[in-house]
Amino acid sequence: MVRLRKSALVIAAARQRRRLRESEAAFILLAAIAGLAAGALTNVQQLIAHGIQSLLYGVTINRLSALGMIHHPWKLLALPVGGLMLMLFARGLRNRQRIPVDVVEANALHGGRIPFADNLVIASQTIISNGAGASVGLEAAYAQMGGGVASQLGQWFTLRRGDLRTLVGAGAGGAIGAAFGAPLTGAFYAFEIVIGNYTPAAIAPVMAAALSAVFVTRALGADPYLIATTAGRAFSVSDYLLYALLGLLCALFGMLIMRLVAFTELSVHGWRRIAGWKPVVGGLLLIPLAMLSPQTLSAGHGALHLDLVLRPALSFLAIVLLLKIAASVISLSFGFRGGLFFASLFLGSLIGQIFAGLVNLSPLGAFIDPNDAALVGMAALSVSIVGGPMTLAVLMLETTHDFALMGVVLTATLVSSAFTREMFGYSFSTWRLHLRGSTIRSPRDIGRLMTLTAGRIMRTDWTAVSQDMTVAEFRDRVPLGKTAKVILIDAEGHYRGIVPTAAAFHPDLDETSAVAGLATQSGIVLRRAMDIRSVLKLFDEASADELVVIDDDEQVIGVVTERHARRRYFEELEASQRELFGESG
Repeated sequence: MVRLRKSALVIAAARQRRRLRESEAAFILLAAIAGLAAGALTNVQQLIAHGIQSLLYGVTINRLSALGMIHHPWKLLALPVGGLMLMLFARGLRNRQRIPVDVVEANALHGGRIPFADNLVIASQTIISNGAGASVGLEAAYAQMGGGVASQLGQWFTLRRGDLRTLVGAGAGGAIGAAFGAPLTGAFYAFEIVIGNYTPAAIAPVMAAALSAVFVTRALGADPYLIATTAGRAFSVSDYLLYALLGLLCALFGMLIMRLVAFTELSVHGWRRIAGWKPVVGGLLLIPLAMLSPQTLSAGHGALHLDLVLRPALSFLAIVLLLKIAASVISLSFGFRGGLFFASLFLGSLIGQIFAGLVNLSPLGAFIDPNDAALVGMAALSVSIVGGPMTLAVLMLETTHDFALMGVVLTATLVSSAFTREMFGYSFSTWRLHLRGSTIRSPRDIGRLMTLTAGRIMRTDWTAVSQDMTVAEFRDRVPLGKTAKVILIDAEGHYRGIVPTAAAFHPDLDETSAVAGLATQSGIVLRRAMDIRSVLKLFDEASADELVVIDDDEQVIGVVTERHARRRYFEELEASQRELFGESG
């Protein structure tokens, strides 16, 4: 009876899951639940990180980066201590055979599937890094936990691939919306940075998650991240041109920062003597930077607000800009974990204020408000590094409520985004994945095509003969009409080329000659693991209509025709399009 009761419960649960997959209203409700969870987790992580900073540095009301100076320099030992904690944490994970999957990678390659342990690893490392004062933000942990919880919900309900990707994006976007108290920002973050496109079917669930997450922040009475406010006014054509120039400048800085992180990371990776102690060494290197300016500590929330209020001298802003870039590069290169979202907002505000100061000092007679320039610089630099022009434009709108500013922000972000894409082609997250050998350039779902390999689409009904055969022996073995092409192999079974059957029956051919002389494409082969795009590229380069697939031992295991490969490719594209527009077909 107990066994029958359990079986009935399993059947009932499966039925409910099926109903949810088929109901749009139920899916929106599930997204709202994911948003509530993401909002709660964002506030919990923020509380833990700030609690660590309070314990280590004694900060209470102010943000760590807003400190005027370090009154007790010995407290900066928290930086290498944090590095030591990360080092011990990494040693505890030594048995793990892979790098944790983040939300962008999960949606691009794995259909939204994220192992829950990966979420805990990324969030823990980020909280330790930020809590110790390293120059990284918590936004990566927020998005990871929000998207990770959504992924677990979606997997439990066995959602379709497209729905699971949408739910992961909704969870990650909800977490970012909760951090800034800005639901539209969270929604656009989901569309542009995690899902990779805007789709009619995703609008309602993503917005439901973002609104739910922000509701949690407001219900808890938590203060969202402060940006700045500005007064409404009209902008002239010359203002638009100046802010477009600022967008271009921010794109150059964004690409420089990403290159610096990559260069330093690769250089540090080669230092064998400190291989296991990199976070500790990084923490020690951050101490003198923090002594010069506490604004290099943490993500920079307090410092951003402080500089906008106090309007410091250009020389001070320039020094802080250089120190903050150095701190961010050191933090990420030496093993601290976190994102560059808010750090890029802070750096962008510094670039904007410096730009405004230089313009206002120039003999051109132009004047731009430093606050406006700071806000435009924040959006433009973040777009270059993080991506998502509409995400940052809407963030500025939701935090300032200034519709006039929206025009120049969009101008600068679009210039920055276009220039970065043209000259660099990556955001910070996809750039780091690229350095690890991935082909990801955006969160768009390429997982289907990556799993559509030569080994999956090959056929195994091929005919093989020895390369030592004569033409006469070949004609006896393979009569006309049996097969169009024959594969030649040597005595060890290694591939040696393809022989068209008709060529062996040419009337002018000497029957005693070796059939190997008729072989073509002897050096052109497919490997089992080659993805469909690589397969099609090789077909184009070889101008072939059929290629063999070999294994690691050079043994022939199958044959792929160009026609079949292209048909399978377009079938997968069509399936992706159906999911994109919410069709179950």
